[in-house]
Amino acid sequence: MDAGVRRASWIDAWRDLGVAAPDEVLLAKLLAHYSEPHRAYHTLQHLDECLAGLARERSHAERPAEIALALWFHDAIYDVHRRDNEARSADWAQAALLAAGVAGDAARRVHALVMATRHHAQPEDADAQLLVDIDLSILGAPAARFAEYERQIRAEYAHVPPEVFELRRREILGRFLARDPLYLSASIRAKLEAQARINLQQAIG
Repeated sequence: MDAGVRRASWIDAWRDLGVAAPDEVLLAKLLAHYSEPHRAYHTLQHLDECLAGLARERSHAERPAEIALALWFHDAIYDVHRRDNEARSADWAQAALLAAGVAGDAARRVHALVMATRHHAQPEDADAQLLVDIDLSILGAPAARFAEYERQIRAEYAHVPPEVFELRRREILGRFLARDPLYLSASIRAKLEAQARINLQQAIG
């Protein structure tokens, strides 16, 4: 996704919520966060893949603009040494929406959507299910992209000894593989579930 398309998706999301997009400072800050040097996977590439995924699934969303802004903010804060990245990102999103004049209930829903990307449990809300499935679409990517993703995650955790990383990584991927179904959105499940299971089984094995 080129910069122009990315920016258009940003402006459109705010417009669809009935407000003007905030000044360029907020967008610049977000882009700077996604471009931080310690990131290898949680970068603009991942953001673009998520936004493209939403564009494909937009007809299945109840409130697509809220999902879009949740995607914009969901990895805004990313520090592998902390456990509150999603909470801090969600707080930033909610504050930004309220400052722009978005209704409080919409800002709270976006906060909840960002928090759903902790992946601690599968959400029951349809839009949250769609957003989480979009965030996890990488698991069902073609084999070459999935292999790149695994290398990118390893790079972000380069400080972790290999034997520790590999054990924890297998545990995390194993939890996703144990979900039945892995994807809760029917359209994404039909497209990605089979490949995701192949990718996960190979990565764990």
